[in-house]
Amino acid sequence: MNTLPVIAAVDGSDDSLRALDWALDAARRREAPLRVVHVREYGPLLRPETLAAVQPEPDTDQVLDLVRDRLKGLGEDAPVTEYLALDGAPAGLLPGLGSDAQLMVFGSRGRGGFASLLLGSNGTAAARDAECPVVVVPRPGREVHDSELVTPGPRVVVGLHVDSPNSEALAFAFAEAARREARLQVLAVFPWPVQSGDLVPSPVVDEDAIESETRTLTAGFVAPHAERHPGVGVDLYVLPGDAAGQLVAASREADLVVVGRHRRRLLAPARMMGSVTQAVLLHAASPVAVIPPETPETPEATEAPETAETAETAEG
Repeated sequence: MNTLPVIAAVDGSDDSLRALDWALDAARRREAPLRVVHVREYGPLLRPETLAAVQPEPDTDQVLDLVRDRLKGLGEDAPVTEYLALDGAPAGLLPGLGSDAQLMVFGSRGRGGFASLLLGSNGTAAARDAECPVVVVPRPGREVHDSELVTPGPRVVVGLHVDSPNSEALAFAFAEAARREARLQVLAVFPWPVQSGDLVPSPVVDEDAIESETRTLTAGFVAPHAERHPGVGVDLYVLPGDAAGQLVAASREADLVVVGRHRRRLLAPARMMGSVTQAVLLHAASPVAVIPPETPETPEATEAPETAETAETAEG
């Protein structure tokens, strides 16, 4: 059992309370403590690196009082719950808490910002920068296109980019499917048709050959994880087209969609989510888990810098 907590970031909004419910369920499934965190932006105006953390008294934080009331009555069914109030900038402070957590959970929007935004800055910052997996729970009612991948029963969906596989994302997806007794759908999407520059003729490419090679690579990456989780039913899908669009469509009625985060690169040392992960976070109908690459996360001198084409086709 992993004793690190599951963190729920709350601000009293309906979105954050939905995230709280999701985090509570995740903590139960992991037999882990639940840590509820509220960042009070009305606190002292300190720089993110000098923010002060305090354990609040019961009557000093209305948001945490609201959470206490919501969790009251669960009794023995509730995991051990810690409450933490912090003063400062949420986007600067919350990602750092991931170094002492196994999972962080956010609502898609909070109280601040513009109501028309699909994804809040705090969830975005944590998904990009946190050292642990981050789950963003969307508002209900998002409409997505129909997909043949929407099947009855519990499902976990994971995106796999065979040119740059994120083994941590596959491991997380298998473990989550096992906890939920859900089928795991592995989506490996290859770009089609192949695009080239305006001045460069398009290469002659055999779509069947690309699909076959992608399927072989996918099966190879999945096999060791499947061996560790023999009870998880796995469906492999190798599809042409737009990776973000396929994952968003598959999110309808799914329990969770899992995507990876980019590794740091020599000429792009900052952490990045990737265009596919960003699009899935913005538009998926189900909760989305963003998984950091395996540690240590350091710039890799042997990797070529990301191009616009690879950014568009990456899993996250």
